[in-house]
Order: sequence, then structure tokens, then C-alpha cells
Amino acid sequence: MPKVDFVKLFKGLSQLKAGIIGDVMLDTYWWGDVERISPEAPVPIVALKKKEYRLGGAANVALNVKSMGASASILSIIGSDDDGNVLENLFKSQGIDTDYLIRSKKRITTSKSRIISRNQQMLRLDAEMTKDLESADEESLISAVGKFLEKEKPQVMIFEDYNKGVLTPNIINRVIKLCNERNIPTAVDPKRKNFFAFHNASIFKPNLKEVKEAFNLIEDKIDQPVLENIHRKLKAELSHSISLITLSERGIFYQDGDGSEIIPAHVRNISDVSGAGDTVIAVASLVYAATRDTALMAEVANLAGGIVCEEVGTAAIDKGKLLDECENLL
Repeated sequence: MPKVDFVKLFKGLSQLKAGIIGDVMLDTYWWGDVERISPEAPVPIVALKKKEYRLGGAANVALNVKSMGASASILSIIGSDDDGNVLENLFKSQGIDTDYLIRSKKRITTSKSRIISRNQQMLRLDAEMTKDLESADEESLISAVGKFLEKEKPQVMIFEDYNKGVLTPNIINRVIKLCNERNIPTAVDPKRKNFFAFHNASIFKPNLKEVKEAFNLIEDKIDQPVLENIHRKLKAELSHSISLITLSERGIFYQDGDGSEIIPAHVRNISDVSGAGDTVIAVASLVYAATRDTALMAEVANLAGGIVCEEVGTAAIDKGKLLDECENLL
């Protein structure tokens, strides 16, 4: 790879605006100690010490975009409830634009509560609604996207799907079309339900497990020819431009036209892989928007995903740490 001025690149990210559309979540962490088993049932008693709220799902992607210095606007629908109030206040405290965040009385805010002791997750409680948006809410969100594109003129739009019903096939199709009409790159982090709905996107970023499930692949040997064949299959279905496939501990694969490569992961002390995909799509989208360099995008995103795996729980990328690693390793 040609020598890159990473200081200049990272500084330039502050000029970018990104829209993040998809399923936002409130992540609640209860931290405590376990010293005994309950006399009422064979379960541990957790003595709670600390409660912490974090941004999850598409909200974590927005936080990662903001952590890289770019402007982030969230486009989603949440409930008119207490969790929605906490989530909106979290967005504002992080400097994330909520002008295009819609509250609906027909939805609840997705919330995931985790109880953790000694850095081990003991229990998770989910409150969520997974059915697709009703047509009125669909139209409200599409209208908000139109206003956002017209007013903010973003450099990239990121789709973050967690199968909670915000990204319906109708919304996916119409928003990608709106972006393509304005030459705004679109980056997609898909899930199973709508996997083949994201037609004509710029970047399609599944993980290897999602790809294997989508094509019913049972092959254990994953090498470059296999991944290039997967790219061809994806492109035949989706007509997208770039495949970016995360390979867990093996690194990341990209293909853009005839150019492809597997970039190995760097050695890490892995604590928690949750949220790593959010970081990868955020960093990849910004680097691509700034440079249109697919190889550089994959290299930097690969490093970023590894860094956040060293933290417990969903965590945003540390821009300074990522810059240091880019300069030292790339």
C-alpha cells in the first residue's frame, strides 16, 4: 500500500457528514459482584455496584462516526417512552444530531439490559418490538431522510440493520435510490431478514456467518477463491459495488471490481466482540467517503474492529489509538 499521511486523513474526517439509518438501541449495563447463591433458587445473587447507559445498534454506529471526528445524524424511529427519553438525551450528550429522530406511539424503544460480574455477562433482558414499521411511520422516516439529504448534503449514508423493523424493504429501496440520485455513497451492515433487500448499494458489509447462512454454505475452508466466489454471488443478487466481509479472528476480506484481498487480523487480547461490526462499518464508511480507496478502507476498518474488541461491552473507537496503530502498522 502506498504511504498514507494518516494525520492528514484523520484530520480531514472532521469535514465529513454521515447519516446513520436503522435500528437504534439503549444498552444498559448493571455491574456488580457475585459472592453467593440465592436461597430461593439456584441462581447467583449479584450485588449491584454501578449502572451505565450506552448507545447500541445503529446508535453505536453513530457514536463511532462521531468518535472519528465526523458529524453524525441519526435517522430512526423510537418509542414515546422513558427509554426513548434516555436514548435521545444520550445522543445529545455525545453531540449526535437528533433532528431526524422520530418518536412513535406505536413503537417501543429497543432496550437491552446486561448484568455483568467480573467482566462476565450473567444475564441479558431485552425489551423490543421487531415487527416492521407501519406505513405511516415508514412515510415519516422517508420524509425525514429527504429533508436530511437536502439540508445536510452528507458524504455517506450508513444502513445499520438489526432486524427490529425500522429498515423495511420499502425504506431500504427508496433511501438507496434517493442517495444514488445524489451520488451519495451508501454503506450497508445487513442482518438475515433483509439480507437480499439492499440492491445497488456502494458497500455491502456482512460478516462471514451471515454470508454462509444466506447462501447455505457449509464449507469450512475459507480462502481467497472462496470469498471471491461469494462476492460474485452477492453481486449477482445485489448489484452493489464493494464487498467487505469481516472474518472474525481471521481479519477482513474486500473485493472492488477485480481487486480483492484478505487482510489478516492483528493479535489482540479479546475481551468482548459485541459492537465490533458497528465500529467496522462506521470507520470503513468514513475512510471510503474521504478517499474512495477500498484497500485503505479495509485496512483501517480491520484495525478499528480489533481495537474495540479489547473493551468490555459496546464501545466506540478511540481515534487517537487508531491513528497510532495506523501509523505503526500500516
